[in-house]
Amino acid sequence: MSRRPGYRPGLCGMAFTLLERQILGLQGLLPPKIETQDIQAMRFQRNLKKMTDPLEKYIYLMGIQERNEKLFYRVLMEDIEDLMPIVYTPTVGLACTQYGHIFRRPKGLFISILDRGHIRTILDNWPENNVAVVVTDGERILGLGDLGVFGMGIPVGKLCLYTACAGIRPERCLPVVIDVGTDNETLLKDPFYMGLYQKRDRSQLYDDLIDEFMEAVVDKYGQDTLIQFEDFGNHNAFRLMRKYREKYCTFNDDIQGTAAVALAGLLAAQRAIGKPITEHKVLFCGAGEAALGIANLITMSMVEKGLTQTEARKKIWMFDKYGLLVKGRTQEIDSNQEVFAHEGPGNVQSFLEAVNVIQPTAIVAGRLFTHDVLKKMGTLNKRPIVFALSNPTNKAECTAEEAYTLTDGRCLFASGSPFDPVTLADGRVFTPGQGNNAYIFPGVALAVILSGVRHISDTVFLEAAKTLADQLTDEELAEGRLYPPLSNIREVSLQMAVKVVQFVYANNMAFRYPEPKDKDKFVRSTVWNINYDSFLPDIYEWKGMNPPPDH
Repeated sequence: MSRRPGYRPGLCGMAFTLLERQILGLQGLLPPKIETQDIQAMRFQRNLKKMTDPLEKYIYLMGIQERNEKLFYRVLMEDIEDLMPIVYTPTVGLACTQYGHIFRRPKGLFISILDRGHIRTILDNWPENNVAVVVTDGERILGLGDLGVFGMGIPVGKLCLYTACAGIRPERCLPVVIDVGTDNETLLKDPFYMGLYQKRDRSQLYDDLIDEFMEAVVDKYGQDTLIQFEDFGNHNAFRLMRKYREKYCTFNDDIQGTAAVALAGLLAAQRAIGKPITEHKVLFCGAGEAALGIANLITMSMVEKGLTQTEARKKIWMFDKYGLLVKGRTQEIDSNQEVFAHEGPGNVQSFLEAVNVIQPTAIVAGRLFTHDVLKKMGTLNKRPIVFALSNPTNKAECTAEEAYTLTDGRCLFASGSPFDPVTLADGRVFTPGQGNNAYIFPGVALAVILSGVRHISDTVFLEAAKTLADQLTDEELAEGRLYPPLSNIREVSLQMAVKVVQFVYANNMAFRYPEPKDKDKFVRSTVWNINYDSFLPDIYEWKGMNPPPDH
């Protein structure tokens, strides 16, 4: 039986049979009752319903995960719509801010900059030999900033969704936090902080550490080991993605996962509006890693539909803290932003003025979605598209109620964290779309793992976006949704994995052969089973054995 910190596979509490209890030496250590998993799940769910504080629910859920993993995933999958906001955004953000205060037992690997030269040895301390990795350095946790080692809650939460959404075996999931210090003064003064009490190291030693980590992972687990980057600072995220994408099997979820889910929302919106994506004009409030990732994938989609790259980029505008991204402005424009810097349209001082002048069909992200901006979008467009994608919920650019109310229910709205359905004064009810990366990364990860992909192209995320958009029904679109219900996310993820597996084999990106003929059957056959395993040894008699001779 595999053993690792915080992981006890298959332990099933009072569901052990009488024979298992006797053989395993558990008789008398458990109450006499032999319970079914159904009864255990009922108890679990009832206890959760008694709790009102999201952080209390998070602590309880993580405790069950440590004690009875199969029961945890059963309950999570059966109530994914209500429980995903607990194990993932927005509650995971709160859990990260309190990580050292609610700490129970370690999960994953903690690698510090003081471990340079010994990372391969640290990986050897992890007992599994076939893993997918989610790694963070904790510098930009959701919209909460630098949380250092407390950011471990993000890889743990992401990998929960690898299993819940895509059925990836939990023992294959390795969360990692890279500790190079933190610039968060509050944490540096917190006696419960769990990392190095030092300022964040931004020297060449940082790059050397990340290089060593990547090399050690591939050396131990193989060239096709998936490494998902999560919540690195903007200045490192693009740089590391470009540095490693042709050398390792890696992607950055904040850039590429966010881009795919946002593009899927736009593709769904075009169905509602009846206007192809090539005729849309998009204005971003912000020009960071998420905005640039989305903009690049929208460009790819427009080019696929017939525009040149130059024509597509002209339909995308960005407004950052210095104002509109235009050529020749005094503030610095980095190389990633440069392709979206256009000739200035005149004197634009505010985001509202940018909306007035550019007249976008869609606005994406940004703290400046004021009431006036939303009203103006409603004036300019019959069906304005408003994507408020920041996480957690209290960091959202505007609420769903504001967006629907100020556009008279005509907007197509999506948010990064969940909002409840909105009822307008006239009785119309709208169900906001949640542009959650969980629609993308579990399915893509499963496909990459199964097909042996060694380098993940942006075309994979373009394919994932189209697949997600295609799974939205007309009825769901009429309700105001731009994404399928979260309650269907397991099926959404599996269908996405099938499509991506088909795509990578068709485009010679896969390295696992022979190629499976029935891709759907192949993908579904790998899904982890939440039913309890038998702990009985294989007991049998030898038939036909001759007795020993008499003496």
